[in-house]
Amino acid sequence: MTTTFTHDTCPATTLTALDRIGFELGWDYAHHGVQPPAPYADEASSLRDGLRAGAATFGTRTLMPTRHVRKWLQLRLHAWLRGRSVELMQVTPSHLRQIEASHCPVTRIALSAATLQGSDASVDRVRNDAGYAAGNLVMMSTQANHAKAAHGFRDALRIVRDLETARAGAGGGLTVAQWARVAVLCSFVEPLSHEEASALPLLVLPPNRLRLFNPVQAVQAFVSRQLLTAGWSQRIARFEVLLPGKPARRAFQMFFHALLPRVLEAGRCDEPQRARWAVEDAWRNPLVMKRWRAFARLLTPAQCEALLARAAAKGLATQRIEQIGTAQATEGWNLDSRGYVPHAVVARRPFAMPHQATLPLM
Repeated sequence: MTTTFTHDTCPATTLTALDRIGFELGWDYAHHGVQPPAPYADEASSLRDGLRAGAATFGTRTLMPTRHVRKWLQLRLHAWLRGRSVELMQVTPSHLRQIEASHCPVTRIALSAATLQGSDASVDRVRNDAGYAAGNLVMMSTQANHAKAAHGFRDALRIVRDLETARAGAGGGLTVAQWARVAVLCSFVEPLSHEEASALPLLVLPPNRLRLFNPVQAVQAFVSRQLLTAGWSQRIARFEVLLPGKPARRAFQMFFHALLPRVLEAGRCDEPQRARWAVEDAWRNPLVMKRWRAFARLLTPAQCEALLARAAAKGLATQRIEQIGTAQATEGWNLDSRGYVPHAVVARRPFAMPHQATLPLM
């Protein structure tokens, strides 16, 4: 015989989507035996209801709260307090582990944890009008996160131009070079025209699991990453063969022969992070950009996508490449509500626990 426990202590009142999220968050805190920070565990809220219901159900039979689980709970709490949405099918502790970084992509400082300094690692929504969803999240320093705030691609680009015009060394806590990296980072998740995307230097290599909306930037990143892995010369030669026509192959050769010396100028980089920076910095060279634009103009977005698909099929990619449609790419981003939880009523009566607990009667 078995007994199924369900939660019926919540009052039969109108429950919003945010109430449901708070309850499930409290439930997951209890499931992992983690106490929310004060005062959220004690103040009357749906989170406290879920925490108490979960504690009554699980008792001491809790799951191991790994570092990434704690980060996952912290992210969800931060989002819930601000009414931001979190897509939980893909944004999991495992996903946070995959996007983890040793250095901030904007400031390049080594990331720390729980020091209460600007170097502490934080998860940022690259596109501010979207929620916490797979493809929109990057690990960066608290300093960079706070400076970036709600700024998007065009905001960051404007700040760069203003600082350059004023000949100012920094603005909003970041230098001109760092704001330029913010602009490029944001450009990855904002659909741009092919011409505009082709004109951007790759000052930041796309962080892991970030979705690139502009095909020409995906080609740009694909070629740049080749230089970070042994055997790049053979792969680049095979990549050239896939290009559509002699003019494109000739233009690519001229571009690559401009990029390569700038990377080599940085010297031998046995440390992966410094090798990455050497590739990024090579894109600051005017000749590299001039020849890149000449090559990119010979391709269309559709040709860029086809080129990447063929290169991946030939085993030339140094990282996994997955091409998906725009609708699928933004699934769970809540763009219609600008990344906030829709203020919808989800129930007008008590609701069941997120996971029913079934125990055998002894």
